[in-house]
Amino acid sequence: MKILVMSDSHGKNDDVKQLIEQVGDVDMMIHLGDVERGDDYIRSIARCPQDQIYLISGNNDYNLDLPYQEIIDIGGYKTLLTHGHRFYVNSGTSYLREYAQENSIDIVMYGHTHVPYIDIGEDVTILNPGSLSYPRQVGRKQTFLLMQIDDEGQAHYSHGYLRSSLKDVYGKMF
Repeated sequence: MKILVMSDSHGKNDDVKQLIEQVGDVDMMIHLGDVERGDDYIRSIARCPQDQIYLISGNNDYNLDLPYQEIIDIGGYKTLLTHGHRFYVNSGTSYLREYAQENSIDIVMYGHTHVPYIDIGEDVTILNPGSLSYPRQVGRKQTFLLMQIDDEGQAHYSHGYLRSSLKDVYGKMF
């Protein structure tokens, strides 16, 4: 099972389109908020079943009818999807971890900080794909996350980079 996770595209739907084309077909697609506009467009270009598309509301998603969080099953893992601002993630992930432990959640996925993050803990795994359009980590590469469930049911995670973010300031490839 292959899951594409993105966040913080902030209305830059060309970035979303490029990512979907770059990754190809997936079993599930998740956007963790700050879509800002084009949620219907994003659904229309997704390369997975429509009932496997999850879009979460971020702090900049005004007038969009999206949930602020959702708990779903991904390959047998109880997973919380949230933008993260209501859990004060700019100050760390302790509130997310506590909420997950209190609610028997295996995996938490969040956005908001624009910084990619993977913390595989004994009781809870916490993931942030970073920002697809406005990255804040060193190097400022546009990031996303791929989650894969192998044949034994084990989850694996990796960050990827939007190909256009690998260009230098002159537009040439490295």
